[in-house]
Amino acid sequence: MAVNGSAKQVEHQVSDLDASKLKVNLSETLKEIPPPETLTFGQTMTDHMLISTFHPSTGWSDPEIKSYGPLSLDPASSCFQYSTNVFEGMKAYIGPDGKPRLFRPTLNMARMTRSAGRVALPPFDTDELLKLIKKLVQLESRWIPRTKGYSLYVRPTIIGSRATLSVGPSDHAILYVICSPTGPYFRTGHKPVSLLAVDEHVRSWPGGTGGYKLALNYAPTLMPQQLAAKLGYDQCLWLLGEDKRVTEVGAMNFFVVVKRDDGDLDVITPPLDGTILPGVTRDSTLALVAAHPSRTVLPNLPASTKLYAREHQLTMHELAELAQQDRLLEAFGVGTAAVVAGVGRIGFQGKDINLPPHESGLGPIGRALYDRIVDIQEGKFEWEGWSVVCDLE
Repeated sequence: MAVNGSAKQVEHQVSDLDASKLKVNLSETLKEIPPPETLTFGQTMTDHMLISTFHPSTGWSDPEIKSYGPLSLDPASSCFQYSTNVFEGMKAYIGPDGKPRLFRPTLNMARMTRSAGRVALPPFDTDELLKLIKKLVQLESRWIPRTKGYSLYVRPTIIGSRATLSVGPSDHAILYVICSPTGPYFRTGHKPVSLLAVDEHVRSWPGGTGGYKLALNYAPTLMPQQLAAKLGYDQCLWLLGEDKRVTEVGAMNFFVVVKRDDGDLDVITPPLDGTILPGVTRDSTLALVAAHPSRTVLPNLPASTKLYAREHQLTMHELAELAQQDRLLEAFGVGTAAVVAGVGRIGFQGKDINLPPHESGLGPIGRALYDRIVDIQEGKFEWEGWSVVCDLE
């Protein structure tokens, strides 16, 4: 019976993601770990996975670590129909102290929040998710290869599971994390990759989703990649606009090393204008370049070599001109999977722009960055707290 003609409203509080409620159900039989040299990126999965589901009336379920296995989804789920899928790429390493560690994981968590918001997926507490990831990595630490250049790839994912064909935000979701031991992303190691500059197929555009790590950004790149392979190139260099602005290389951020008029070196990458993914390795590269030589000296580079980190728009015509002037010294892609991958040649308008050859496949700047980043990741070089030990609070 209503009091004074009004009904009492009861607010319902949905549950946040809560690491303290974690349930752990370990596999009874563990898999055999393959030799590191046989690993192919993303093909071998560890024993366990982390999972939690979101329901609009109850919020996030108690997270669970359980045996790796298939998900059960309605065929009409929005992840299938409207690509409401977000993922992150992280890596875990074993440090000299024998403890597993992650590389700058808070940047991945912040980017995952932004990406999930871009496709209107339910929010989640990234501090709690990071605690859960640390626990999963601890449990799967036997899978982390001890060989230099190898690691445990960690893939946090959130997908919309709203079961309807109507177009709208998914108010149901599944959050899960899977792990895969991996070696060098390219089977050829540090052999320089070849690029085909592509402008008829666009990876990203102003106002689009290129600045977010969404699954829908990757599928449209697969066919152009096939075309590049048929022409003898390893990856696509994505261009944008009539002036043929350089954006990304494959699924990596793009860098060039340019000799300045004063003899010093500019290390240049396109700016974050919304068409470029704000990569963790990209940010790390810019920071390390800016620190040399005032705060640190990069491996095998003399302190007299002055580097300038620059975020500057480049066009293919400018790159061609720099190459003709012998000022384009190096080009490389950076990303979580490959860390640093050198570029040997760039196909553009029927001709190749050839980069100076280097015995190791990476030029001195690319090699110095690769060595320093990997040493930080593996806990062999302490820098800015970037290597985070998976200790639980």
